[in-house]
Amino acid sequence: MNSPQPIFRRILVKLSGEVLMGSRGFGIDPAVCEYLANEISEVHQLGVEIAATIGGGNIVRGVSISQSGIDRVSGDYMGMLATVINALALQDALEKKGIHTRVQSAIEMRQVAEPYIRRRAIRHLEKKRVVVFAAGTGNPYFSTDTAASLRAVEIKADIILKGTKVDGIYDSDPALNKDAKRIDKISHAQVLEKGLRVMDTTAISLCMENRLPTIVFNIRQPGNLKRVVLGEIIGSEVRTK
Repeated sequence: MNSPQPIFRRILVKLSGEVLMGSRGFGIDPAVCEYLANEISEVHQLGVEIAATIGGGNIVRGVSISQSGIDRVSGDYMGMLATVINALALQDALEKKGIHTRVQSAIEMRQVAEPYIRRRAIRHLEKKRVVVFAAGTGNPYFSTDTAASLRAVEIKADIILKGTKVDGIYDSDPALNKDAKRIDKISHAQVLEKGLRVMDTTAISLCMENRLPTIVFNIRQPGNLKRVVLGEIIGSEVRTK
């Protein structure tokens, strides 16, 4: 009996910085990094080309600290630097699994990461290296969701796989509303119309214009990333109709 085959050739995995906290209230839990490395390793073994972006909310979130008095632009740059810290932590965990990994930063810091160069990123992927994109777009006022969408379009990824702490998209916050209903499939236009907090409007618009689908799923459930890549119906799908 033939083993199931991946339905995607190249993916971009979007992770929130909060995922790295685990049960902690701040920072990075090494056990979570190891867990994520295991999840990505399972997909890597299938021959899928993997890129990733990761937020910085476990360390600092630019929008939040700007509300406390720090200049918004300075706060956003601080948030970008936090994503570099997280990317290096993920790289370390992946390389301990024997997976060659490159961190590419939108802000040049050659001692710790490569500068983001699209053609070089694609070449790394073709060589089956995992590429972790850090520092967002390198510009303030743009979220890591937008950075994920932009990089996915640039590298011609088949899909964005957004790993979260919930099992999909809901019509309201399931943490606040026990009657919230999960939405299995929805269009980018409907996400914008309904104001659903899947990704910010810039990211959703970019995906819609480029017909780039997104699947939102629970990354904390072991094996879910591999199941999604193998075509199992898990989480919620956003696609341009």
